[in-house]
Amino acid sequence: MKSLRTQTRLANLFVIPYGMSFVVFIICPIVFAAVLAFTQLDLTSRQHVHFVGFDNFREALKDPYFVQATQVTCLYSVLIVPAFVILSFGLALGLQGMAFGRNTVRGMLFLPGMFNVVVASIIWRWFYDGEFGFFNYLLKREGLTPIHWLGEKTLALPSIVVMSLWWGLGGATIILLAALEQVPIHLYEAAMIDGATSRKLLTKITIPQMRPVLLFIVVTSTIGAFQVFGQTFMMTNGGPDRSTTGLVQLIYDTAFNKYRLGYAASISWLLFFMISVIIIAQALLLRRSID
Repeated sequence: MKSLRTQTRLANLFVIPYGMSFVVFIICPIVFAAVLAFTQLDLTSRQHVHFVGFDNFREALKDPYFVQATQVTCLYSVLIVPAFVILSFGLALGLQGMAFGRNTVRGMLFLPGMFNVVVASIIWRWFYDGEFGFFNYLLKREGLTPIHWLGEKTLALPSIVVMSLWWGLGGATIILLAALEQVPIHLYEAAMIDGATSRKLLTKITIPQMRPVLLFIVVTSTIGAFQVFGQTFMMTNGGPDRSTTGLVQLIYDTAFNKYRLGYAASISWLLFFMISVIIIAQALLLRRSID
């Protein structure tokens, strides 16, 4: 009994540093941001910090920049999340069916994700360069007109989506491949004895068995899409004409360029509520569709 108590105390002792860091770096900033969202804190103003209630939230909902950033963020999410899930799942199925070279292909897919977002963005900014970029070099070789990939409003955001897919597909593919290999083989064998086609195997066995992992990929990719910042900041800095300025970049500009910390905190909470609502809706729809 004494040994058990000693082990419990030692276990608690090892947990204390993590608990303290969690409180200091997670809980305290959340509480501070919650309080800050209801205050007027403008570092460029001589006014003292004062409580303004929901004024920051009301101002954000009427702010055309907030509305535009919300539209950009939603459009980016609509473009990338379905493509991300479908492509990663397709790649995982392809890797599972490979008899030779699976490890090599898996390593090549995972390699881009090892780059920092800044490095990946710089590489792709060179790919998209209007004069010396790799893509325009290929177009010129074929006698085609070069394209300003990041300089046109209609192409800038889709170009960033392509870069983000290249950068993030590897990790999701590896996760889905691991999940595919955990599906019991006897389920496939029994279904094939009954004459099930490949389509039936996919829709009736593979996808239902992978429901938790698919939900995880959908949720994490959605969160990442709504928090996009590094790609747009490094590749276009929100341009052209704010066509790639998402909500996180708007928060950054409001807080660190305009020094309106209270207003920026209110936007961050609106972003949090939007992500929460969308994720809950996705989870419910995915469960119903699979059930």
